[in-house]
Amino acid sequence: MNYHFRGEETIESPALVYYRDIIEENTAKAIAMAGGAERLWTHIKTHKTAALVRMQMNRGITRFKCATLMEAETCAREEAPHVLLAYPLIGPAINRFVRLRERYRSTLFWAIGDNLGQLELLGKALAKSQTPVNLLADINAGMDRTGVPLENLEDFCLAAAKITGLIFKGFHCYDGHLGIKDLAERKAAAGSIAKRLFAVKVSLEKKGIEIPVIVLGGSPTFPCHIDMPEVYLSPGTVFVYDNGYQTKFPDLDFVPGAAVMSRVISHPAAGLFTLDTGYKAIASDQTDRGIIHGLPQAKPVAQSEEHWVWRIEDREPPPIGAVLYIIPTHICPTSALYPGIYVVSGGELVNYWEVSARNRLP
Repeated sequence: MNYHFRGEETIESPALVYYRDIIEENTAKAIAMAGGAERLWTHIKTHKTAALVRMQMNRGITRFKCATLMEAETCAREEAPHVLLAYPLIGPAINRFVRLRERYRSTLFWAIGDNLGQLELLGKALAKSQTPVNLLADINAGMDRTGVPLENLEDFCLAAAKITGLIFKGFHCYDGHLGIKDLAERKAAAGSIAKRLFAVKVSLEKKGIEIPVIVLGGSPTFPCHIDMPEVYLSPGTVFVYDNGYQTKFPDLDFVPGAAVMSRVISHPAAGLFTLDTGYKAIASDQTDRGIIHGLPQAKPVAQSEEHWVWRIEDREPPPIGAVLYIIPTHICPTSALYPGIYVVSGGELVNYWEVSARNRLP
């Protein structure tokens, strides 16, 4: 893979570059794995861009998941048919969500929740505005971040189904804690969670509570749930992809479609070279924050706000001014660091995409 492109010498670094051809191929692969675009409920937190939402809609994807209200509005502006805000709605966010529902009538909004008190507040606000939305119970399958514990799920759903202003539709379950490298082991763990979910589904339906929608998994467990036709699959990172998932999950046959363009700015000591890519330019939530494409022998030494020092042995460091491409370990927060993304196709710079939902408020 060659991440260089014609015209790169005109772009000031550091800069975030997306490779449209790779992203298109990753999207086609995800659709094929899912057995059709209609099964995908894709998360946009990785890219936060209206342009990529449009690209996926052109491929037949109609369902989008979001982490922020601004991401939800970005999808609604593109007239996405379904937008799921997969984040608890509390405080002023409730009224803003209601306003989104009122403003974008052509989009069917979905909410999640794990607290009956907060859902009562949401339902009351929606009932007052006469704009009900579909509700999915957010389930804690072991990640311990948000969600109703599985053992309490049935009672929670029975109560949530009675809340005015909300139309109870089923389950949302993100099993992001299953970072198991071996696919067979990951699939067994994911299957165990799914089995418990379906047992609750059967019990609820016997009591008159229909569960027509189950949104399950993320990128790591995407291949674990494809044989369950009853569920919507919810990957996000696989479309753009990064070095973190490529290293952790070799069974995910996707290609990193993003890189941070960097330049060598100094040779501060023997064997060292410094890039203009500090932790303000690449996600710093991982110990290993990225790799330099085509230079595997280079090892990171130290990083600060605007500098990244690397060591290389047994050869000369890249010359001052050399353009290098770093494949981020975690592309999602990297994308949020930039106001826009340079888009390359066929080795040419072809577009510049605004990171539409970079901020939480418009």
